[in-house]
Amino acid sequence: MSVIIAENLTKRFGHFMAVDQVSFQVEAGEIFGFLGANGAGKTTAMRMLCGLSKPSGGRGKTAGFDIARQPDKVKASIGYMSQKFALYEDLTVRENIRLYAGIYGVKSALIAGRTDELLRELDFLSEKNSLVRKLPLGWKQKLAFSVAVFHEPKVVFLDEPTGGVDPAARRQFWELIYRAADRGITVFVTTHYMDEAEYCNRVSIMVDGRIEALDTPQALKTRYDGATMQDVFHTLARKATRKAE
Repeated sequence: MSVIIAENLTKRFGHFMAVDQVSFQVEAGEIFGFLGANGAGKTTAMRMLCGLSKPSGGRGKTAGFDIARQPDKVKASIGYMSQKFALYEDLTVRENIRLYAGIYGVKSALIAGRTDELLRELDFLSEKNSLVRKLPLGWKQKLAFSVAVFHEPKVVFLDEPTGGVDPAARRQFWELIYRAADRGITVFVTTHYMDEAEYCNRVSIMVDGRIEALDTPQALKTRYDGATMQDVFHTLARKATRKAE
């Protein structure tokens, strides 16, 4: 079952074609890597799929809802986490969880039990009353991801979620991603770390607003004769002609 569908999805800003007739599908429970150099159009495409920006052309569906006609239903059915830390740093860990659970519409009767379960899973019980601003960056990012999927959305969008995080914390973060995917949550992730692209079920690489390649990491390495996804990315990114947005 396709949880994300893009058909000739297009976004123009004046004469600038940020996203140029992009088409692909993402299946339920899939970890889908969405890669591209700065200015390739990946963030613009993600914003459309999240219901945050209306397409100039084409069509798309996320979690079964039309991204142009039903953006509010799209936003209610997804989770979202950006590289910029989005939680409230002057609230405690527990207060942040409860706040976002309410925002995402989790029933009050369920919040307390799920909060305790999450704190145990993250090994945060000793920090539940700590202000978020006092936590290490890796801990903050794990908490932000866990809050983004607290309501068990059909899909979670992660926009460069591990930027600036040390390698050990990145590995722990990806363990959380795998757990979410095992529960059937589709993970749509952008990253600048090409080793993380290896963890995805499939990867697309955008160049100048279009998807230049889309396949499993192994298939892409075979096709472009690369030992790593970094090699593949460099091969394709060299084709770019436009500057960063």
